[in-house]
Amino acid sequence: MDTLHLFQRASPGANYTAITNYRNQCTLDTCPLSQSYYAYRPSLPANAVFLALFSFSLICFLVQALLSRRFIGFTVALVCGCILEVVGYAGRVISYINPFDQNGFLIQICCLTIAPAFMAAGLYLCLSRIVNTFGRENSRIAPLSYPRIFIPCDVASLLLQAIGGGMASVASHQNKSPDNGDHIMVAGLAFQVFTLLIFMILCADFAIKTLRRMRTMGEQALDPTHAKLRQSWSFKTFLAALALATVCIFIRSVYRVAELSEGWEGALIKNQNLFIGLEGVMVVIAVLALNAFHPGLCFREGYDLPLKKIKSKKNKRSDLEKESPSRDEAGSETAVVSET
Repeated sequence: MDTLHLFQRASPGANYTAITNYRNQCTLDTCPLSQSYYAYRPSLPANAVFLALFSFSLICFLVQALLSRRFIGFTVALVCGCILEVVGYAGRVISYINPFDQNGFLIQICCLTIAPAFMAAGLYLCLSRIVNTFGRENSRIAPLSYPRIFIPCDVASLLLQAIGGGMASVASHQNKSPDNGDHIMVAGLAFQVFTLLIFMILCADFAIKTLRRMRTMGEQALDPTHAKLRQSWSFKTFLAALALATVCIFIRSVYRVAELSEGWEGALIKNQNLFIGLEGVMVVIAVLALNAFHPGLCFREGYDLPLKKIKSKKNKRSDLEKESPSRDEAGSETAVVSET
């Protein structure tokens, strides 16, 4: 039996230092990959592709923010998420060079675990706009209640994951077991899954209620102000992209809960194919779908109507101001007549 397996059969806390020291002395030539942090060598082609795609998505979100100048909160959330994804996959590229290096492993596990929490916040911010577009009467709660409920939940999830990741990283650098930090990360991920599930249920409830009211009331069930926006192809595809991104982030989060709940030496964390399919591919689909149908651009047709309304109101006010002197003159004339 090899040295590392002998260490692992003993108490993990007492022997984590020995395991770390053993790996620090390993190279690709001297130790088998099964004894690395991953139990495999991270794929350079796969991780390089993910690094390139997330870098491309990051640039797209920045350019789209400049073009649309709308949905700033959404853009900030997705940009932060993509930055963490880029850093995380850079860590996996480092691990390709040396899978026994602790730094690359910690970079990727912390950044890639936290990143989708920012993306989930971007999803939550979109729902209130959608509810207003169809009509707030179709929703069980007020449109602004959605971000007020889900954003604090997402922040709590993010804090738990960040604190857990920080604790695990510090413990690893001190040659101590990262289990306590890992448990906190799993708690944050589990809370994120729960929050996403409630969000998806409310989205489905809103869609069902809207369709039912449309069957009974027709177009009167919808807000007439945004009729043109609802009929646009870009808005309809944005709804599909948002639904796809939500499902992908949910699937990925469920997978990471299962993976990290086994600890850093579990079976799931050592399966590269599952990681590529349920982590990398899921998140890439989510961000590219939101790039292709960015809400700041897909809602553009809805921005013209409020501007026209504002202009018409201004014109009405100016007309009233023009009429007011004539009314005053008429009043003075009648006063003169009455005096005579």
